[in-house]
Amino acid sequence: MVDRLANSEANTRRISIVENCFGAAGQPLTIPGRVLIGEGVLTKLCRKKPKARQFFLFNDILVYGNIVIQKKKYNKQHIIPLENVTIDSIQDEGDLRNGWLIKTPTKSFAVYAATATEKSEWMNHINKCVSDLLSKSGKTPSNEHAAVWVPDSEATVCMRCQKAKFTPVNRRHHCRKCGFVVCGPCSEKRFLLPSQSSKPVRICDFCYDLLSTGEMTACQSARSDSYSPSPKSSLNDVSDDDDDEDSSD
Repeated sequence: MVDRLANSEANTRRISIVENCFGAAGQPLTIPGRVLIGEGVLTKLCRKKPKARQFFLFNDILVYGNIVIQKKKYNKQHIIPLENVTIDSIQDEGDLRNGWLIKTPTKSFAVYAATATEKSEWMNHINKCVSDLLSKSGKTPSNEHAAVWVPDSEATVCMRCQKAKFTPVNRRHHCRKCGFVVCGPCSEKRFLLPSQSSKPVRICDFCYDLLSTGEMTACQSARSDSYSPSPKSSLNDVSDDDDDEDSSD
């Protein structure tokens, strides 16, 4: 089916429309063999709150962006190569339902669909695309992925020292290794995580000690990858600003 669509005029037209919706700031999406599988709005769990994002699934990449005008204009384009993607289902929790984790070496996050059927369709299509890509390339699935950031709302005190309370002055920071919300004194160290950045990034003292002694796997298991948010997070509070986890903290 995908091979038949690859060089069709209808597919080329659809991809061109997506390109135009992102405008000059977006990267070109039309390449030989690329097929647009599907699209839709998913709720992405960002650092500060859940936000609506437009997602486009191609046979080789996953693209998403902020919604400026539904079906007409998007910005802040993100492109994720599917070869590096692993997905895991998330259990329903309060208002946060029909979710799954999208995990990659550079960035991992949770998304939620409107219905269980929509979730199933997204996950099945993503898994099929990843499987086909790996089969063609002969590569093995990625076993390295960035931590899913714990949302700010989940931590009123530092998740490491359990003492420092967060205030407008005492800001929240995120460890790039474990994803915990930590205070400044608990995350003064920097460490090079090549899959995430070419420069040393902020990590907490706990992860720094483990990484410095070579116990990287222990650091990763210090928290669950199947992050399950608490029911106090609201899906109704969405906006179209930048992704909060792209900030420097």
